[in-house]
Amino acid sequence: MQSSLLHSHSGLRWILLLLLVATVFSTFGKRSGKVAFTAQDKKLSLFTLIAAHLQAVLGLGLYFMSTKVDFSSTTMSSPVHRFFTMEHTLMMLIAIILITVGYGHAKKANAKKVFTYYLIALIVILIAIPWPFRTALSAGWM
Repeated sequence: MQSSLLHSHSGLRWILLLLLVATVFSTFGKRSGKVAFTAQDKKLSLFTLIAAHLQAVLGLGLYFMSTKVDFSSTTMSSPVHRFFTMEHTLMMLIAIILITVGYGHAKKANAKKVFTYYLIALIVILIAIPWPFRTALSAGWM
């Protein structure tokens, strides 16, 4: 079960990143208010919110199953355990909150605030992903 959750969580990452980038680009030109915030923009924001919350549910399932999450006295001295127990989890929860607040502004058709919240969430997520080039975390592309 942990393997299927991990693959789902890793695969959904790409969908969420794609939706976040699409939402940021969609709202970029509408920040000034000269171009209307459309129903399509609102739907794109909603799909991004849904993907983010689904990703959070899968991540929380992994949090309680993974061997990379450890609650012992050595957690903070191990880069892998510290990252997955504290850093990754906290940063992703912050990103989920930012996306949720951003969607609240999408319902009010405030493109400038949607752009700002979603862009900050995208940056936080990109920082918190265990990319393969972060060799200390022993993570792969999937």
